[in-house]
Amino acid sequence: MQSLLPDDFDVITASQASIRMPEETGATFEENALLKAREAARQSGHLCVADDSGLEIDALDGRPGVRSARFAADYDRPENDDENNRLVLELLESTPDAQRAARFVSAVAVVTPAGDEVVIRGEVEGRIGREPRGENGFGYDPLFTPAGSDRTMAELTNDEKNAISHRGRAFEGALPHIIDAANRDLNRNG
Repeated sequence: MQSLLPDDFDVITASQASIRMPEETGATFEENALLKAREAARQSGHLCVADDSGLEIDALDGRPGVRSARFAADYDRPENDDENNRLVLELLESTPDAQRAARFVSAVAVVTPAGDEVVIRGEVEGRIGREPRGENGFGYDPLFTPAGSDRTMAELTNDEKNAISHRGRAFEGALPHIIDAANRDLNRNG
């Protein structure tokens, strides 16, 4: 995010600011992003940006969705990327390739201490493969092939991935709102 913002903006992480993040209890990525940004703004008294992201698979009725990081744990399995990927492959085992549509989603919430809020959603469409491929990535990257590519997200270079990523799209869309909110806050507080 720092690289997207003008040079006079300082980005401080929640851990650097000693922010205690709330439990992600929202039913959507947007709700979870807002929960985190609202709490961070309340604790810090500053403009805050938070995101929530994950994978939606059409054949699984949008799952893992907001439970993406904890998907395997919902099935009493260890909570880690490898187990999440194994579970997705098991659940989709008999699903034909043409019905394996999915998307990575990121929702970015911008919240000010004055209560101004906006949420921007970024997505990248693709398909779930039949086996993990690639070493450059995490989470579901080895299973997800973005539309228009024959390589998984884990087979793309960082630059290729950043050019199409759901987070990048969401943060890019949020950027004017972040700058506008920061300018309004400066005008309010001199």
